[in-house]
Amino acid sequence: MAKETGRKLIAQNKKARHDYHILDTYECGLVLTGTEVKSLRQGRASLVDGFAQIDGGEAWLYNVHIPEYSQGTWTNHAARRKRKLLLHRAEIDKLDSRSQETGHTLVPLALYFKDGRAKVEVALAKGKKEYDKRATLREKQDRREADRAVAAARRRQRS
Repeated sequence: MAKETGRKLIAQNKKARHDYHILDTYECGLVLTGTEVKSLRQGRASLVDGFAQIDGGEAWLYNVHIPEYSQGTWTNHAARRKRKLLLHRAEIDKLDSRSQETGHTLVPLALYFKDGRAKVEVALAKGKKEYDKRATLREKQDRREADRAVAAARRRQRS
């Protein structure tokens, strides 16, 4: 069997980029059971309510929903159990000190397979205020309208 290469996206947390200012991102490994990996290979997971925390010098991922494997038996896993994140000690210490600051949190952005191994992209983030969210949406909409205007002008120029 050929070895897997590249990045295969399983789940993405689009709402996190809307609700938080992303300050820094980290790629982490995950400690998973066999049925969790099989369920992920079927492309099933949700990061919607997920968050990470540093407890006792270890990084943990909470509330990420990986549904039970359909062909699993009594060995199946709990869908929303806490899962250990694999990071270097220096990264854990840095995240611990920075996440203690007011308004900072650790949020999962993406869950994917990289070269056959399950990885999660975790971001150090600061919550946005309501007016920040509106400003971001307005900027996105303005950028889209400007791109449309440029494209329309190019089309008229060609004709």
